[in-house]
Amino acid sequence: MRQDVPLILGFIRALAEYEKLSHEVVATEEAIAEHLFGATPRAEVLLAEWEGAPAGFALFFHNFSTFLARPGIYLEDVFVHPEYRGRGIGKALLLELARLARERGCGRFEWAVLDWNEPSIRFYESLGARAMKEWQLMRVTGEALDRLADLGHAGRVR
Repeated sequence: MRQDVPLILGFIRALAEYEKLSHEVVATEEAIAEHLFGATPRAEVLLAEWEGAPAGFALFFHNFSTFLARPGIYLEDVFVHPEYRGRGIGKALLLELARLARERGCGRFEWAVLDWNEPSIRFYESLGARAMKEWQLMRVTGEALDRLADLGHAGRVR
């Protein structure tokens, strides 16, 4: 809900701190409100509580598998505050996402994990996830994205 935007931003900042990436967070409450709750929502969020206190979150969106010709769920971020870890909150978030994926007719549920995060990797594998070692994530952002977008195209794209 829109009133959860400050809480969501707080989780994003806590996750960035955990990953030692706080310097990369440029998210604002306004941007989160627009892209999660605006006219054209681009992502969704699950919030987890423990005894009424905010404990964790999962931010996800739909992608699409051309080979399966079905949508999928991509988990962008999942985070549980350290003081609530070991209580099943992270697992509950993943189980809810798996349920949503099945309910929405998705062919897969996927996410990325940092290669140094061994505890999370072991946890995900215990749930049946497998590393896609033959795939490498590629990303274009910032000035590189601007340069790429400015390049002309040789053929017709429609």
